Amino acid sequence: MAQKPSLSFFWQRLKRGAALVSAGGSWSVQLPGEVQRNLRWYFFDGVLASSQEAINLTYLTLFILALGASKAQIGLMTSLASLSAVVLLLPGALLAERFGQRKWIVVAGGGGVTRLAILGLALLPFFAKGQQAVTIVILFKVLMDGFSNLSMPAWTALTAEIIPIAWRGRYFGSRNMVMSIANMLVTLIAGQVITLAVSPITGYQTVYALAFAFGIGATFCFAHLQEPPRQPDASATAAYTPASLLKALRENADFRNFCISQMVWNFGLNIAGPFFAVYQVENLHATPAEVGILSIISSLAGIPAVRFFGGLNDRWGAYKVTLLTGLLIPLVPVLWIFTRVPWHVAPINITSGILWAGYGLASFNFLLSISKAETLPRFTALFQISVAVATAAGAALGGIIVQHLGFPAIFLTSGLLRLVGIFVFWRMVRPRNPVSVFS
Repeated sequence: MAQKPSLSFFWQRLKRGAALVSAGGSWSVQLPGEVQRNLRWYFFDGVLASSQEAINLTYLTLFILALGASKAQIGLMTSLASLSAVVLLLPGALLAERFGQRKWIVVAGGGGVTRLAILGLALLPFFAKGQQAVTIVILFKVLMDGFSNLSMPAWTALTAEIIPIAWRGRYFGSRNMVMSIANMLVTLIAGQVITLAVSPITGYQTVYALAFAFGIGATFCFAHLQEPPRQPDASATAAYTPASLLKALRENADFRNFCISQMVWNFGLNIAGPFFAVYQVENLHATPAEVGILSIISSLAGIPAVRFFGGLNDRWGAYKVTLLTGLLIPLVPVLWIFTRVPWHVAPINITSGILWAGYGLASFNFLLSISKAETLPRFTALFQISVAVATAAGAALGGIIVQHLGFPAIFLTSGLLRLVGIFVFWRMVRPRNPVSVFS
């Protein structure tokens, strides 16, 4: 009689499967042990950070709305937070080039100050109420986005160094899939906590304390990455003079044109972006739990999509996947015009989840492909500055439009401008071979 497998056998199989998934898949066994270890720590950092952002991105607008903010103040919050990127991105890029340890820039900025601000949101109602609390939430949002952007160039450059380029699509496909599952579960739980709490404010405090715990876990994982040795560039300051930056833009037409296309895209995106949750609560009369469930539907749709688009990215290249998904995404905000009850949002979010899974993965990989490793921090900063300026302008204009013309006007305007942005990308940016960069 054959002996039944022991509990230890199943445990070992489970651990092996988890190790393969967290390293991106079975293909990772061919990589050196140190590379696999980095991929695993980076994987868990992403899952925990996604759990934090599931709460912050889904419920911050509803939190400040519950504190008494107006729609104009919500638009102002998004605008000021985006403008903080303009102030801190270039210093962040300079730090990434001048100092040898990029990891600690990320841990101190996005992993430190940003997560302390999240803790501040959890504690805020104990100390402030009304418009004072609204003002402090806006300040915390500015701090969170500002210091996240300070560390963004270092994070992007380190990402490019630790993830093998030939496997990036598959790795990010696997990582993003699990991040989507975590995002979905946390969004559902957080929505239920807020809805069932003694008061909505107490519910928001509880879920923001949970977000802080997830964030600290992500910081712990990121701090365990083994950064490849590199020599800091003590002369990097010269590359950050206005003349040098303008010269870099003139000499890199594809990067410059990509920034222009993304400025138009994000300007249109954020005319409507900050107000979808507000629309669900005020016009469709959705509860926080329903907002969370509808957000989960989008994440759920993205789970198989991100694996599909990850493989497609490695076969077609990031340019084609960005173009394909970017041509369809402009339809999404227009569909919101026809919603009358919360469940009408479900098919829209399914479509959105599928398309954004592909666009987010491909556009990030395309950004990595249009710069050499040594200039990636400053190019990341310039790119994010262009996005931040567009985001700030879009959110501010969206707040004015929705206040005077209503939600249908921002949905239609957003869709049209996204279409213009992807048209600029198609006409002005050339495709790149993803395997030739950093080789």
